Amino acid sequence: MKIEIGIEEGKRVEIAKGLSTLLADSYTLYLKTHNYHWNVTGMMFQTLHTMFETQYTELAMAVDVIAERIRSLGERAPGSYKEFSSLTKITEEEGTPPAKDMIKNLVKAHEVVIQTARGLYPIAENANDESTLDLLTQRLQIHEKTAWMLRSLLED
Repeated sequence: MKIEIGIEEGKRVEIAKGLSTLLADSYTLYLKTHNYHWNVTGMMFQTLHTMFETQYTELAMAVDVIAERIRSLGERAPGSYKEFSSLTKITEEEGTPPAKDMIKNLVKAHEVVIQTARGLYPIAENANDESTLDLLTQRLQIHEKTAWMLRSLLED
């Protein structure tokens, strides 16, 4: 059935494509954060273990919202490691880094998600896609705040 939601088809597809990258970045960040939650060690273990759990739980909810927005736009949401790895700009490292490097890696990954969301914002704005703009604004607020909190842990 034809989708008639007030967004031109080409723009709708372009937004869904951008959201697919945001989904891949968010899911990769979720996996990275969950991995760090399991494997963090050292003096800050309890603080980081708890913080990472809060963060990956929020990300688990976010990926669902992003995927459902893609579906609302009439496109298929990517859902495999293979698809995510081809779309994401977040790098994975070998082994288990020390806690301080985990924090630095997560800051960088949150910044990637922020950049992806910001890059999609003008496309959604041009299409008058308020639903996607709202989603992007919420994601930007969360990732910017999380990056700030993580950066704060790196200060002396």
